[in-house]
Amino acid sequence: MSLRWVFAGVALLALLAGAALFIGNREPSATSAAGDIAPSALYAAGFRDPQGAVRSLAQFRDRVLVVNFWATWCAPCREEMPAFTRLQARWADRGVQFVGLARDDPRKVERFGRDFGINYPLWVGEDDVDELSRRLGNRLGVLPYTVILDRQGRVLEKRVGPYAEADLEQRLVEYSRNPG
Repeated sequence: MSLRWVFAGVALLALLAGAALFIGNREPSATSAAGDIAPSALYAAGFRDPQGAVRSLAQFRDRVLVVNFWATWCAPCREEMPAFTRLQARWADRGVQFVGLARDDPRKVERFGRDFGINYPLWVGEDDVDELSRRLGNRLGVLPYTVILDRQGRVLEKRVGPYAEADLEQRLVEYSRNPG
């Protein structure tokens, strides 16, 4: 096989991967976005804290929720979490709650939260974490993936990749002006 065919094959694979990323991460239309998950289903989704207790997002109803899908092995996730910790401290008394959801080993999640001083809930799950992430628009399962929900559980914003602290703070300022 000539080197030319190898390069052509690599180029084709790169093109297909780029197309898949583009299609998978496009913003859905208004009609499909509304049908992805109802607030009642979002609040009913069950997870476990690292100690094994059942948890749900319903306990944070009437708060702006910043739901972050992450993993202990994900370097960009680990980089953004100290900013989330600082923002949680600054915004908790203004009705904002961060929650980290991971499909990960509960012992690793607990150790991570303790070692890094995370001040917001870190919950785990199996397929339910992946399913919620997908239903909230993360069709390719990219990490980190962050979703901001209003006080009624409606999606305000979705982001693939790390969230810069200043950008997220600005979004929280905007959403606190318009509490929904």
